[in-house]
Amino acid sequence: MSVAVVLFTADLRLHDHPPLRAALASADEVVPLFVRDDAVTAAGFDVPNRRAFLADCLSDLDAGLRERGGRLVVRSGDVAGEVRAIAEETGAAEVHVAADVSGYARRREERLRGALESGGRRLRVHDGVVTAVAPGAVTPASSDHFAVFTPYFRRWSGERLREVFGAPRAVRVPSGPRSEEIWARAAVDGVSEGLAEGGERAARKAFTAWRRGGLEAYADRSDDLAADATSRLSPHLHFGTLSPVELVRRARESGGAGAEAFVRQLCWREFHHQVLAARPAASHENYRDKHDRWRSEAEAAGEIEAWRQGRTGYPVVDAAMRQLRHEGWMHNRGRLLAASFLTKTLYVDWRVGARHFLDLLVDGDIANNQLNWQWMAGTGTDSRPNRVLNPVAQGRRLDPDGAYVRRWVPELAPVAGSAVHEPWKLPGEERERLDYPEPVVELSDGLDRFRRARGLE
Repeated sequence: MSVAVVLFTADLRLHDHPPLRAALASADEVVPLFVRDDAVTAAGFDVPNRRAFLADCLSDLDAGLRERGGRLVVRSGDVAGEVRAIAEETGAAEVHVAADVSGYARRREERLRGALESGGRRLRVHDGVVTAVAPGAVTPASSDHFAVFTPYFRRWSGERLREVFGAPRAVRVPSGPRSEEIWARAAVDGVSEGLAEGGERAARKAFTAWRRGGLEAYADRSDDLAADATSRLSPHLHFGTLSPVELVRRARESGGAGAEAFVRQLCWREFHHQVLAARPAASHENYRDKHDRWRSEAEAAGEIEAWRQGRTGYPVVDAAMRQLRHEGWMHNRGRLLAASFLTKTLYVDWRVGARHFLDLLVDGDIANNQLNWQWMAGTGTDSRPNRVLNPVAQGRRLDPDGAYVRRWVPELAPVAGSAVHEPWKLPGEERERLDYPEPVVELSDGLDRFRRARGLE
């Protein structure tokens, strides 16, 4: 009886899963395998929020497989070694895995191929799983990737997407391979109190509800911080509990300005994936060096800690940072404001902020986290690298009534209306009653420092 292995990585779902579909078509039995990778833990990426969410995803995946007569095999250790051991134990001729773009994913693929081919086995890598359009599938005439979003979006939008596959009806798994128990979410310490539920069932339920109730208005409401009108699907895209191909297709079927805006945001995710695929070093090096002489972490230690704790004295920045700590997630506009404040107002290296985000974000994705940080720091693909977002002006625009700020910075709840964005301007007695810090820096001073450092004066 023929056997194939499916290695699940950032694709923890049964619906629209090309590697699983191909394995089921090529073999009588399939081993659905997840390896809790020692290298990920050693690198510091196995943080509480993602570990807890992953527990949900794996438990749900296992439950879905059991409903179809199968089960998930979970191992811990070196990925290449564990996959080879499973293949040898079951006599599997092929291993199927989704293509991915990070430097680590590429090294993993090379090591897997080497470990399998030495034993006469084949590694089959599938596109259209982690992204709708494979990185490198569309390129400009003069380069191996697009460095500007708009032309990439035009080309990406013209690509023909594959069909969406349903979940398999049955998955027959060999009885032999041992499996470790999936750890319980409740056993993970240090998890954000408001962390969302993981797993494919939760993902599909969330997308169905949002498609019916939020997609149509997305173009008009996505920037409204208090409205909380974004899809909140980024954790599910990161863990692959939803298929990007399916999201694009379903949104296009719905039609309208909201769907167009949502698809554009999905394309932004893929834009960053194709940049990282072409420039893997951008995960830790400047994509475009501005020769910054960032303030040292020691020099800016107090301000950095105030930023991390949401105590900078700038309400919309503090609200965003507190949302991150409570939910392990942050509104996209809040991410841009927090990043602008750290890199340009405080003039601190973007890598300091990116690391903090990765420590907490459940959707902590290398491509999107690192390249969005670089975009805001002005060392990435932004065509206006010296733009600085004013947190007061942005707060008034994105949270005009101050509802978002009051939700996350409750000590400012007594402040009426948009005055909440400048509490230092309140009358003395009213200001003194607030347990809220003075600004860690004057915006004009931060702007002057940044402009001098960039040679703009």
